[in-house]
Amino acid sequence: MSISSIASSSAQSFDAGQAYGRAQQLSQTNLPANGDLMGETETSDAVSSFSTVLSSAIKGAINTGKVAESQTAQALSGKGNMSDVVASVEEAKLTLQTVTTLRDRFVSAYQDVMRMSV
Repeated sequence: MSISSIASSSAQSFDAGQAYGRAQQLSQTNLPANGDLMGETETSDAVSSFSTVLSSAIKGAINTGKVAESQTAQALSGKGNMSDVVASVEEAKLTLQTVTTLRDRFVSAYQDVMRMSV
């Protein structure tokens, strides 16, 4: 097994663990107390919650790229650990792929909504 495949699998499991934890937090904090899932306040909360989640995800993706850059710079100066560099670069690569895929799906969904007849 190569170092890049180990780093890739560890980055994927780390991302999956973060995603699961975030989904669990959202499911626990955004449930309405009275059980009414279609109320107007819940709809506005869902929109602001979606906006907050999207904003934090983008900030997390940017932060992942910055960490990879700093790890790479440390390695180039001879102070970094190569396995940390590989892991952080693979994590940044997976994050970029995920963000690109989500962007494409959002654009596709927007185009589908714009094609709908009213």
